[in-house]
Amino acid sequence: MRRILNILTFFVITAISSWGQPAAVTKVTNSVFTLTTFRADGSLLASSHGVFVGQNGEAISDLKPFLGAASAVVIDHEGTKMNVSRMLGVNDIYDAAHFMVDGKTTPAPLATSSAAVGEKISLVGYALKKPEITETTVKNVESFMEKYTYYIIGMNAPDNAVACPFVNARGEVLGLLQISTTTFDTHATDARFIKSLSLNALSFGDATIKQIGIPMAMSSDKSQAQLSLVMAGQSGDSVKYEAAIHDFLTLYPNLIDGYDARARRQMAVGHFQEADETMQQALGKVDKKEDAHYHYSKLIFDKMVYSQLPYENWSLEKAYDEAVAAYNANPQPVFRHLQAQIMFSQKKYQEAYDLFTDLYRNTDIKSPELLFESARCKEMLNAPAKEVIALLDSAINTTDTLRILEAAPYFLERANVYHAADSFRQAVFDYNRYEYLMQGRVNANFYYIREQAEVKSRLFQQALTDIARAIILAPREAMYYAEMASLQLRVNMADKALQTAERCVAIAPEYSDGYLLLGLAQIHTNEKEKGLGNLRKALELGNEQAQGLLDKYGK
Repeated sequence: MRRILNILTFFVITAISSWGQPAAVTKVTNSVFTLTTFRADGSLLASSHGVFVGQNGEAISDLKPFLGAASAVVIDHEGTKMNVSRMLGVNDIYDAAHFMVDGKTTPAPLATSSAAVGEKISLVGYALKKPEITETTVKNVESFMEKYTYYIIGMNAPDNAVACPFVNARGEVLGLLQISTTTFDTHATDARFIKSLSLNALSFGDATIKQIGIPMAMSSDKSQAQLSLVMAGQSGDSVKYEAAIHDFLTLYPNLIDGYDARARRQMAVGHFQEADETMQQALGKVDKKEDAHYHYSKLIFDKMVYSQLPYENWSLEKAYDEAVAAYNANPQPVFRHLQAQIMFSQKKYQEAYDLFTDLYRNTDIKSPELLFESARCKEMLNAPAKEVIALLDSAINTTDTLRILEAAPYFLERANVYHAADSFRQAVFDYNRYEYLMQGRVNANFYYIREQAEVKSRLFQQALTDIARAIILAPREAMYYAEMASLQLRVNMADKALQTAERCVAIAPEYSDGYLLLGLAQIHTNEKEKGLGNLRKALELGNEQAQGLLDKYGK
């Protein structure tokens, strides 16, 4: 009888507590883990703790260890190491992080209601062997966001317990430990709040997320996922973009977006065979076959237009065939538009013009872009300038004023047509509009071209300013110095021309125009013999103008 009583007493004590604690509290130790984060070079960054809140790797902890981290691992109560795979949500105000690890996990239940002031709670520490549990009392509570609680707890917590959970007598997690930097009290942020943290597509631009190298989780909402894929591509972070592509394809294998993103990544590094295989997969898996054919066509077309690297399996003809296949699967005008663009690149200008015109007149695509493309066809067909300009006028006039930035290339093209037609002042006007719309984001060649039109319009001061801008943007381009020296000579600035030409020769010792202009500048500044010597140098370098100038000034 005594033996039976001893056995019963053992089981009762074990059920109540391992160390004087309720069994529910002790059980939470199975959900507590250590967190370690690492820099990009693999060196240790920080360490902390946390608690699992889901069976498939969902976890919460503090945020600080993740800032500057390229990777992270957790170790559970059994010593099993798991990688942190995705960030689910962060909040820098409350120093909280919600994330996923790559493994099955034992979750702790979250409290459905807040603890009251004076209530006894327990801090559950990380332990591989015996549970480390400390009883304490809620000193004060503060509400935030109407439904969450920020706890102030009357204890001086050990440093090695950061982000360990506080639990109530039922073993439900109330919050994670935070050490105060201003008082001896310990704080805790509501675990329900930390678990609620989430990220969306716009989070790629968040300053805190940019400090974390671990990828974000992909949204289960399709539209958010599609936007996330775009934003990841624009983030400049290749690791996060690759993860976004992988996650999107996992969640949405029947949508074209992920395949197109992956193929373009592969094409960008010259892996055309891999890109082709990716798009072949898309043709087999994507529900809307027209989307697969269209993006396949666009991928090939972009490669043929923008890349000089060889890949014999792709051609403009193949791009065209895929665009036709897209249209045959679903006769949408956008697919014919791509066909017309490919025709233009094939130098089938009349066919392309006819199709662009038909699309504008007979479909609901009333896009200024179609008029612009029609104008380009006319230009390549050597149509009269007035016909080309008329189409460009229409493209500009039909552009929505709220989207006037889209008209920038139309102004630039019209400027070029005016320039070629010797209407230099109209060309300068359109170059000015283009620069304004581009908010000054133009290159040295633009300023050189506008300078040419300004010279021919006799707008010499503006021309001098523009060629100076070209030199600032491309200080090693000798042609710009030669142009400036020539213009300075034309407006009787011989001393300035001499300095500019000397700089030109210093930059490009084998550039004949530099010696030609240096020689002219020296002649105009009363250094005739030196000037004739540099004209002869220009002649030696093959400058045909030099002989005429030697005949003129050598007498």
